[in-house]
Amino acid sequence: MSLSTQPYKGTRDFYPDDMRTRKWMFAKWRKVVESFGYEEYDGPILEPLELYTAKTSEEIVNDQSFNFEDRGGRRVVMRPEMTPTVSRMVAGRRQELGYPLRLYSIPNCFRYERQQRGRLREFWQLNVDLFGLEGIEADVENIQIADALLKEFGANENQYEIRVNSRKYMNSIYDELELSDEEKKTITGLIDKKAKIDSTEFEKIFREKLGEEKATKLLKVLNNNDAIPESIGQLIGSLEKHGVKNVTFEPSIARGFEYYTDIVFEVFDKTPENNRSMFGGGRYDGLVGEFGVEPVPTVGFGMGDVTFQNFLESNKLLPEQTSETDVYIIVIGDVLTEAQKVAQALREKGVNVAVDISGRKTDKQITNANKKNISYKVFVGSEEVSSQLYSVDGQNQKLSLDQIVSLIKSSK
Repeated sequence: MSLSTQPYKGTRDFYPDDMRTRKWMFAKWRKVVESFGYEEYDGPILEPLELYTAKTSEEIVNDQSFNFEDRGGRRVVMRPEMTPTVSRMVAGRRQELGYPLRLYSIPNCFRYERQQRGRLREFWQLNVDLFGLEGIEADVENIQIADALLKEFGANENQYEIRVNSRKYMNSIYDELELSDEEKKTITGLIDKKAKIDSTEFEKIFREKLGEEKATKLLKVLNNNDAIPESIGQLIGSLEKHGVKNVTFEPSIARGFEYYTDIVFEVFDKTPENNRSMFGGGRYDGLVGEFGVEPVPTVGFGMGDVTFQNFLESNKLLPEQTSETDVYIIVIGDVLTEAQKVAQALREKGVNVAVDISGRKTDKQITNANKKNISYKVFVGSEEVSSQLYSVDGQNQKLSLDQIVSLIKSSK
């Protein structure tokens, strides 16, 4: 029986064209967050399962994680997200780190869930976290970076919307309704799935969970985005001063993770064919304290590569990527040694060069260069070796090596 050529369900193969898009996207992510003073870190792909059972949502731990027992009898998990890991790392060196502490990472994560548009079982996620600031300034910077990331890719404010809420505000509503801790947990998880459930079905489940009176009162709150809490009003006002103007209050934004403590937000794609939440985050002040040290106030967000790429594609913001190889040398005749010398001379001038060493006919070499989407084909035969002037595909005259270098660098 032949082996399948398909990757494991919910994962992807990255051929060179796919990798170019990923590298381009990640480079822009790094550029933006580093411009705000954030430093990159990384952590292990395997973590103890209890790291996630402490504060992450039960759905992710119980239903969506790849977890298993290792040979030492320990329960481990392939990280479904990065927040518990970075919180553990900060707790481990809490006294040595300078605050405010700005960290980011782009790890690959794993969730065992049903594959659908925007959701795979393996994905990469930009994580941006700010530790050590209690004030609203940290929440403002958190959302400001999210907005700057979208604008870096050419998105405008008509293509996305930032919706904000407050867990603290919602907890005050829960307390007024005298909900138990278990009811709060259940209802928050249900609200987090509101956009994925038919509105009639959502209300029906809501009333079954809370009873008619409490459900009616809470549904009224969820459907009223005009009664803006003071903290949200301050946040929106501060963001407008920083040029972030497409922010709205949305009381149904919950975020499913249990560790969120106050401001939460989600960024929505407004494109009709991809109208959904792309990514989000918020404040989680208590997670570092779960490791037996003094708590550190924290805000952060995570942006998955799959959903974000869908946004770029839907809004036609994804450019065609060309090969990292600048020049493909077509060898004509028995001049391979001389062609290699030409290639080395170009490399020393900062040009990426591949030489066709196959010995095939010229047309076959040209076809191969075209398949690789390499921008420049340079032809090297005995005449070129003698004159040190080279034919370049698309140019009307032969060029010297210095002219070839100038041509390539001017096109970048």
